Amino acid sequence: MINRAAVILKYKGPMVKWICDSDPYNKDFSISMEDANEERTVYLVDDREADHIEEWIKLNFRALFESELENWYTDESLWPAGRNLELFNEWFEVKCHSMIVDTVEGPIVDDED
Repeated sequence: MINRAAVILKYKGPMVKWICDSDPYNKDFSISMEDANEERTVYLVDDREADHIEEWIKLNFRALFESELENWYTDESLWPAGRNLELFNEWFEVKCHSMIVDTVEGPIVDDED
């Protein structure tokens, strides 16, 4: 067990609609809700945050929102305006998992270093 919790954002309808409507190269692009949610980014947070995940989300929703948008389209002009907590909650369902077991021997390596 490691001292982290996992936060996963599940896309709701408005996010999937934005993905389809915003593709700058293919105006007929379509993706199902199931396909859009097949591979999700896992955000590791301090395990003490798991019991207060709503507060953590309030403090970090902008960074999460922008990370998810950038995963689809890096051109910020395609991103929705008014990215507030209310819009975040309309677009994402937050899942938090507090039991993280590291099954690999050896150190965790940051590939950004």
